[in-house]
Amino acid sequence: MAKIQAWAAQGAKQKLARYEFDPGALGAEEVEVEVEHCGLCHSDLSVLNNDWGISRYPFVPGHEAIGKVVALGGQTKGVKVGDHVGVGWTAESCMHCYLCLQGDQHLCLNAQPTIVGHAGGFANRVRAHWAWVIPLPAGLDATTAGPLLCGGITVFNPFVLHSISPTARVGVLGIGGLGHMALKFANAWGCDVTAFTSNESKFEEAKRLGAHHVVASKDVKAIKKIAGSLDMLLVTANAPLEWGALIRTLRPKGRMHVVGAVPEPIPVQVFDLIGAEREISASPTGAPVDIATMLEFAARHKIAPQVERFPMSRVNEALEHLEAGKARYRVILDADF
Repeated sequence: MAKIQAWAAQGAKQKLARYEFDPGALGAEEVEVEVEHCGLCHSDLSVLNNDWGISRYPFVPGHEAIGKVVALGGQTKGVKVGDHVGVGWTAESCMHCYLCLQGDQHLCLNAQPTIVGHAGGFANRVRAHWAWVIPLPAGLDATTAGPLLCGGITVFNPFVLHSISPTARVGVLGIGGLGHMALKFANAWGCDVTAFTSNESKFEEAKRLGAHHVVASKDVKAIKKIAGSLDMLLVTANAPLEWGALIRTLRPKGRMHVVGAVPEPIPVQVFDLIGAEREISASPTGAPVDIATMLEFAARHKIAPQVERFPMSRVNEALEHLEAGKARYRVILDADF
């Protein structure tokens, strides 16, 4: 196989530079995808900086890759050369453990993240196990689909995981890279949607994205006014918040579900849970079938992330843009090797 051209960092917090490597022989169950577009996610930045202590270098970021299948191992299934596909956070799982066999491949203890000890999609080609190479449905815009493979499934999966009714009242806390897609999904799901944001300049934008109501997330009085009204509060933010007041926005048997990387422990008064049988939960991305379902839902309802574009050759500029908090709301890199 030809060598792969990529952008890589040689150490934590270093700038990315052009990098060429030999991927070796294509595995029997591997698929090689020619990358056309790849989303830039905040998780790429976290792994680049080794914020989570799991990074390996040289580090090739990129786990929201969109492209065409160009090579197949001898035992692959479900895709063929020429298919338009996506590769998200996971590149491989064992496919034989209890979790994999029951359809929770994303929770496999031996799952291989696409960007940890594996070369990601900031490259001309990326590889993954055939089960994790997801065909794009007709009608989905491939040029903007990349962020759906990580951020999109992260906010979509809770609706499936907890059987959220289309008549439910759903709150989305944090209107950023995750939250803006959550508003679109919740609205298309049929829910009554409340957006929580600390930035008043986003109030009208939140409504354009799908919110029916908007609440200032740092205004305790405003939060208290909607106490007991939500069936689910989806937390996409990663900052300390008014947790007690937010939990009390839930109806009896309501759920606060966390998908944002909140950096500090969440304080919980157990009586806020016990008396109303409220629950707190969390989740990562999703299994391949859930990703495929999410993409079909997005295609049917014309849901796409709001994106900014950079050529991949300006990847360091794009990383600086993201780190400065200027992205509205996702960044996509267009391959230009």
